[in-house]
Amino acid sequence: MAAIVFGAVIGVIARIVLPGRQRIGIILTVLIGMGAAVAGTWAADRWDLHSDKTFELVNRTFDWLVLGVQVGIAVVGVAIAALLARAFGTDRDVD
Repeated sequence: MAAIVFGAVIGVIARIVLPGRQRIGIILTVLIGMGAAVAGTWAADRWDLHSDKTFELVNRTFDWLVLGVQVGIAVVGVAIAALLARAFGTDRDVD
């Protein structure tokens, strides 16, 4: 359950950071956020991207730099999903 909530938060933050309208649903946003959380944690551990700046939430400690990597990956994921949805969508305006 925590992974879904954390994925939703990261996905929503990514959609807020990314300019313009993204025509993707909330389920895809959560899935992208969950994938970005896993990939961001892996990347931060792989390249030793950790900072001394942390915050605690619900008895868990989070690293701001790792969170930034996760959101960055989620922004890229949301952008790719929005581009694919736009390219293959059926609700195009025909003039």
